[in-house]
Amino acid sequence: MTLTKAQIADVIHQDLGFPKNRSAEVLELLLELIKNKLENGEDVLVSGFGKFCVRLKKERRGRNPATGQDLLLSGRKVITFRCSHLLRKRINDDFPS
Repeated sequence: MTLTKAQIADVIHQDLGFPKNRSAEVLELLLELIKNKLENGEDVLVSGFGKFCVRLKKERRGRNPATGQDLLLSGRKVITFRCSHLLRKRINDDFPS
C-alpha cells in the first residue's frame, strides 16, 4: 500500500492535534525544505530513518532499445536513499529466516 501526502497530513492532524489545513502546510513545508536542500546539492540526513544523497552520474554511452541506435547519454544528478541501520533492522526483524 502506498502512503500519500494526504494520509501523512491526516496522521499529523490526529497525533499532534493540528488543524487539517495546518497539518498539510507543515508537511508541504518539510517536503519543500528537503527538495531545496537536494536541489542545492546538499545531503539530507534524517536520524533513525536514512540519508538522501545527490550523486553525479557521468556521461555514458547508451542504446535506444527501439531502434538499436547508439547514443551518448549526458551526465546528470540523481537522488539516492540509504536507510539507516535502525530502519533496516526494524524492517527485517519480522522477516522469516
